[in-house]
Amino acid sequence: MNAPDRAALDYARAAPDTQNLIQPPVFETVEQERLHRKQRLAASFRLFSKLGFDEGVAGHITARDPEFPDTFWVNPFGVHFSQVNVSNLIRCDHHGEVVEGRHPVNRAAFAIHSNVHKARPDSVAAAHSHSTWGRTWAALGRPLDPITQDACAFYQDHTVYEDFGGVVVDLAEGERVAKALGSCKATILQNHGLLTVGQTVDEAVWWYITMERSCQVQIHAEAASARTGVGPRLIRPEAAEQAYSLVGTPNAGWFQFQPLFARILKEQPDLLD
Repeated sequence: MNAPDRAALDYARAAPDTQNLIQPPVFETVEQERLHRKQRLAASFRLFSKLGFDEGVAGHITARDPEFPDTFWVNPFGVHFSQVNVSNLIRCDHHGEVVEGRHPVNRAAFAIHSNVHKARPDSVAAAHSHSTWGRTWAALGRPLDPITQDACAFYQDHTVYEDFGGVVVDLAEGERVAKALGSCKATILQNHGLLTVGQTVDEAVWWYITMERSCQVQIHAEAASARTGVGPRLIRPEAAEQAYSLVGTPNAGWFQFQPLFARILKEQPDLLD
C-alpha cells in the first residue's frame, strides 16, 4: 500500500460516521427538547445579529413548543438580537398572549407566525427579518432563479407573496402569508423580505441565511449582466432537481447549521444563560 492509500485508509478509520452526523437529535423528554429548541433559537438571533440581519426591532424567529404545540417561543420585543438568550425568550399562544416570559410580543411576529404554525404543523420553526439583500430582491417581486448550486435548495420550493398590505398587524394578513407559503420552505414577501420554515430551528434558520445570500448573488449577477450584456446562465432543470435532492432536504438544512451553531456558541457562550 502506497503512502496516499495508507493516509486515505487512516482518515476513513478516524472519520466519524456521517450517517449519524446528518440526523437531528432525538430526545427522551419534552423538557430536553424544549431546552434544545430554545438554545438553538437564542443562537439563531445571535447569528442574525452577527450577519447584519437586524433592523431596529423588526424581525423574528419562532420555535413551536414540543409540549404545547399551539404555542411558540419567540424573541422578546424590543430586545436586540445580540442580547437574546435562553432565559429572556418568551412563549406566545395563537391568541397573541404571552404565556411565559417577562416581555411583550412583537405584534407582527404573532400575526405572521401564529398563522404559519397553524397552517404548517410539519414546521417547528419559522424565520423572518428585514435583511438587506432579501428586502432588495423582494422589491422586485420575483422568485429566485436556479443560477447557483446553493440557490437550487429553493428550486420549485419557494413562492412570492405579492399582496403587501403594510406592516403586518392583523391575522388576515398573516393568513394570506401562510396561504402564499403553501407547502414550500420559503416565500419572498414582496416589498418586505424573506420568510423560511423548517422541521427544526436549525433548518429554518439555515434556509434563511442561504436564501439571503442567494438573493445577493442574483442581484450581483444581474448587475454584471447589465454591464456585459450576458445574462446569468440557468442551471438545467434535471441538474437543478439533482442539486435540490442533495442540498434542499430538511436534513441538509439542519446539518448546514451545525458549524454555525458551534461557532456562535464558542464566541458568545452567554447565549445559553
